[in-house]
Amino acid sequence: MSGTDRTADFDSLRRAMAENSEEPEGPARNARAEQLLAEAEKLNIPLAVIEALGHQLKVYNYSSEKDKMFVPFARLLRMWDERPGDFDEYETHSLHWVFKWMTAGMLDQPHIPLASIEKWLGEMEHRYRLAGHSERAVRSAEFSVAGHIGDLPRAERAYAAWLAADRDRMADCHACELHGQGGWQLRNGRDEEALELWRPVLEGEYSCAHEPHTVLASSLLPLLRLGRADEARAHHLRGFRLVRPMESMRGAYADHVEFCALTGNEARGLELLAERPAYFTDSGQPRSRMDFLAVVALLMDRLTGLGLGEQRVPGPAGRTWTAGELAGHARGEALELAARFDARNGTSYVGDQLRERMARQPLADRLPLGVRAVRTAPARPAGPAVPAPPAERPGLPELLAEARRLSDTLQPHALEAWAAVARAAEETEVDTYVRAEITDHTAMGRGPEGVELFERAAELYAEAGDRGEAIAAHARAAYVRALSGELDEALAGIDEPYDRILALYAEDATGVRQTASVLMSRARILMRQVHERSTGAAEAERAVRELLALVGGRGGSDVRLVSRAAEGRAMLAELAEQAGDGERAGELFRQASAQFVGAELPWFAVEYEVRVAGLAHEQGDLAEAERALRSALEHGGPYVEPVGRAQLHLQLAEVVGGRGAAEEAADHALQAAHWADEAGESGTLGAWARHQLGGFLLRQGRFAEAAEVLESALADLRAETHGDGVVVQTQWWLGDCLSELGEHHAAAERRLQAAEIARHWPEQHDHATLAHLAAESLGNAGLPVEADRAYVRAGELWRAMGNVHFLVRSLRARAWLALRTEDGPAGARKLMADAVRECEAALESAADPAAAERLAGELGHTHRQFGDLLARSVPEDAEDTAIQAAFEAALAEMTTAVSVFAGLGADAVHSRTGAELAAGWLEADLSRPADAAARARAVLDAYAGADPADETVRARQAEARQLLEPTEG
Repeated sequence: MSGTDRTADFDSLRRAMAENSEEPEGPARNARAEQLLAEAEKLNIPLAVIEALGHQLKVYNYSSEKDKMFVPFARLLRMWDERPGDFDEYETHSLHWVFKWMTAGMLDQPHIPLASIEKWLGEMEHRYRLAGHSERAVRSAEFSVAGHIGDLPRAERAYAAWLAADRDRMADCHACELHGQGGWQLRNGRDEEALELWRPVLEGEYSCAHEPHTVLASSLLPLLRLGRADEARAHHLRGFRLVRPMESMRGAYADHVEFCALTGNEARGLELLAERPAYFTDSGQPRSRMDFLAVVALLMDRLTGLGLGEQRVPGPAGRTWTAGELAGHARGEALELAARFDARNGTSYVGDQLRERMARQPLADRLPLGVRAVRTAPARPAGPAVPAPPAERPGLPELLAEARRLSDTLQPHALEAWAAVARAAEETEVDTYVRAEITDHTAMGRGPEGVELFERAAELYAEAGDRGEAIAAHARAAYVRALSGELDEALAGIDEPYDRILALYAEDATGVRQTASVLMSRARILMRQVHERSTGAAEAERAVRELLALVGGRGGSDVRLVSRAAEGRAMLAELAEQAGDGERAGELFRQASAQFVGAELPWFAVEYEVRVAGLAHEQGDLAEAERALRSALEHGGPYVEPVGRAQLHLQLAEVVGGRGAAEEAADHALQAAHWADEAGESGTLGAWARHQLGGFLLRQGRFAEAAEVLESALADLRAETHGDGVVVQTQWWLGDCLSELGEHHAAAERRLQAAEIARHWPEQHDHATLAHLAAESLGNAGLPVEADRAYVRAGELWRAMGNVHFLVRSLRARAWLALRTEDGPAGARKLMADAVRECEAALESAADPAAAERLAGELGHTHRQFGDLLARSVPEDAEDTAIQAAFEAALAEMTTAVSVFAGLGADAVHSRTGAELAAGWLEADLSRPADAAARARAVLDAYAGADPADETVRARQAEARQLLEPTEG
């Protein structure tokens, strides 16, 4: 093989290694690295073998097969000792750099003796000293060894020496160093100090291949312990998205499983385990396997403690597992590994830390995450918990007294108390009146099925001598018939109780309570007639006013009468709303709500505050709508059922978000998603809430969190349930998030999916926009041919809609793409010329001055880009004459752009100066310093008297002075 051939093959090998580096972590990439090493060995070029060994070592390190690193490193080290001249500068640096990987890698393998690790640490120190490197990396490695074996005094000394030593090229990156330093603070119980050290990494100031991935995972528990649950939630969503595709990050993955186990998100923890079945058995890095199995045991213990020990769970392949079985298996495997480490280290430190981790207790009953999760523990009932019963079982008299108290004061759980009375009454003889009460309250809990029980209660009340309550029970039966759709029967059935109760009341033979109960039942029935048949409003109003005349001023401390008056006002509000008097309706609903709150029955006010919010929204009074919804949440508190709480939070999210408060809106949408899940409405109301939450997170620039939530929403969103507009918007938002995260291929897929749905809509603007965005993503993903096709489709749509601006932009984008396809520079120039012609034609026919001005700006930008394209499309090996011709053509386009922008006045000054400077640099490249200087001075003149705080002004002035330097020097 000739030297030329070997060089060409070496270049091909390097390209293959670069391509393999971009592949996902895992055995396939490792196997390819092994093949490439075999190919390198055939070239008879020592540096090729060195580079292939280094590549192999790197892919092993970033995989589950870390135990394979030692062989290629030993070979590299032997080659260095024998022929250091075969190593170039980069490979020399790499060889010394991976000494650190070897030290950490040895710690992870319990079969490697501690004496060998200490010897290796000394070898590292010796070779670093010979190479002239700082001891900073050595002391960092020593700190890791001491910390692992539990020699905390030595770890403290090494930590201090690490920070005191100078940073040089061998020091870990800032992000990795800060992670290790924060971990030491964490180990010493200093959560706040750890988080402060990690702050630059968490905020993006420092990053690397494994950061902020591991810092985000490590921060979860300290944030929870400090009560910073919102940040912990955000770090979980953001961090898990980073570690999910990286096979080598089992330790960080375990931190996320642990977070789920300790925050009431056991179901999500199971989902995480199901995503990575190989993590149970991959043996290349025993320490991370031990950590993973520890949190598996923790999660399974949590499930078992919740009574779910027999639940099927994901586990090692080859058999099915229950939570209880997997708990025992994972704990045994983890402790066995810990024992091997402790035997190697001569301490109990690893086992002690492991047992402490597996015994951790939950840090939150349930921390809502925003993503869908089925609750593993039963939800708590709405309202405050019923007081725990005394040690001795209460007797019937006590149960009856409590039930009557709860009923008389309209408290939650009254029906449950009466159910307890009914159970106790089965074991003893009770009088007729008590049997009537039990039957009456049993009927109240039966809904439409309670008619016969109400009638039976009426008979028992009559038998017990309470004629008023008997009539009231008959009236309640009539109202239940109305609720069941038997409106005619209800209307007919209420007349007799109504007449009889008025007669009794006139004779002082019954009280206000019973009379008000019958009048309320009648008013409710008549209101049903109004709602169902749109008739009888006048009669219903008379009935309500009769009720109010009876109870008005009589309530006092009798909350039953106060509630009758409040409900009566709400009925008048409904009648006013039906009559079109929204303002009057809102006022009456507010009065009803205030009466309930004043009577210390705030849970009854919720419905009316929601009605106020709806009316205010219709009237455009969003401030009042927001106030009412906040009041509903405040008054409902724990008494509102989960689905009601979800709806309230969701409505408030929409109102608050509408005024731009995206952060608070996201909080309410998060709560809405949580309560929808609790209500079993994940696929309907929950999906809508997650859709909203994702949008609000996107608006705040929290792209990773938003992407996780939107992906979760899409799993449940259905066009037939939520509307195809919601599906498209969710895909659109998700595409925006993925684009911001640099996941361009996935962004393109989402945008294309959304565009396919929008393709069938009558109005095509969204279709065109999505096609345009998809093209942009495809281009960023390195797929120029596919991107061009998408831009062609978008351009056709823009042309059909008469949108010249975006038609021109699609042509410009295609021109730049052409430089990366077979069309080449010639095709690129043609497309850019087409863009100019489209813009000029539209400008000639523009009748509206404002439209003409916008088109002129578009034309200026097109000429500017045409100039850039011409200058950049010249091959590096082109002849001087070809380069000069291209630059002359580019300068002509830039000059035209300057002229167009100048005609637009002060509003286009930044665009004009940008084009002027670009033209100036071209003049300099064409060896025309005087012309270049003239353009630079034109820019400085344009900004005479401009705001010095304007960043664009400062940047343009600095560039103009730079352009002047050669002529003024």
